[in-house]
Amino acid sequence: MKIVFAGTPQFAAQALRAIVDAGHEIVLVLTQPDRRAGRGMHLQASPVKEFALEKNIPVLQPQTLRRNSADIQKQAEAESAYQQLSTIEFDVMVVVAYGLILPQEILDITQRPARYGSFNIHASLLPRWRGAAPIQRAIEAGDSKTGVCIMKMDAGLDTGDTVLVDELVINPEETSATLHDRLSAMGAKLIVETLNALEQTKALNSTPQNSDGITYAEKILKSEGEIDWSFSAQEIDYKIRAFNPFPGATATIDDLSLKCWTSRIPTKGSYSENGHVGEVLGFSEEGVLIQCGQGVIEVLEMQRPGGKKMSATMCMQSLLDQEKVLRFQAITQSKSI
Repeated sequence: MKIVFAGTPQFAAQALRAIVDAGHEIVLVLTQPDRRAGRGMHLQASPVKEFALEKNIPVLQPQTLRRNSADIQKQAEAESAYQQLSTIEFDVMVVVAYGLILPQEILDITQRPARYGSFNIHASLLPRWRGAAPIQRAIEAGDSKTGVCIMKMDAGLDTGDTVLVDELVINPEETSATLHDRLSAMGAKLIVETLNALEQTKALNSTPQNSDGITYAEKILKSEGEIDWSFSAQEIDYKIRAFNPFPGATATIDDLSLKCWTSRIPTKGSYSENGHVGEVLGFSEEGVLIQCGQGVIEVLEMQRPGGKKMSATMCMQSLLDQEKVLRFQAITQSKSI
């Protein structure tokens, strides 16, 4: 099949590679403009663009797809993208974590006669966690399972009918990084199955989303990373694992901010739960035990400013060597995350 692909991060690049490996033809790639990143703040291409260039696939990088933008440059880029999509031959459009809204007029192009519309890979069990950050929000909320939906796109925010769904269990020590990789592989497999079935049958059965259980996965903000030790140990454990790798959960001790990267709930009886909120109760074989508003959490991996990730035990021992007071600040925050 001839496919237009729209996507930006590594999650999308894995799907793009799988589609190409399955023998489908990518006639055009849409991806976000190059961004400045790294210590040198050099312009960097997205993982999707890098793969497309490797395979000599044409690439478009408009700042928006809305032709009514007040910005003349953006308007010109959107017009160019619209004209190219209107004139090239393709069968279907695949959208994966693109990062730009597809206006109805773009969706209309994909639904012209002899075309099959637009399909999206979404990393949740819709209608739960529509929106920008379904992987992180699922862990943060303590969900026991998640999955991938292949969805027929419409003008709403992740509201389209689903054509293929698969689920997986969220492991007790899962981070967003590890869950991302598992869902990425699942999404790549499912979109290839979808395209193969579409090529063979020319039509797919679809299921409208349930009107119950709708939740929204808001974009992750750096400001959400600060740990409030008055929360329960379970809530803090969810947060630490959900915000790994971005933005990282931050704990403040004296005037020093430490990133907490991995954690778990320790076995009951392995500690004495009688400290003040934010107090370091002691060291286990693998981590540091910290008193929370309810229960105790075992932080396994930390990072000091400008340093590398290390075991939490090593990190805290280095603070002991500097005679730091082992008492984290209890930051007062709203509990409505």
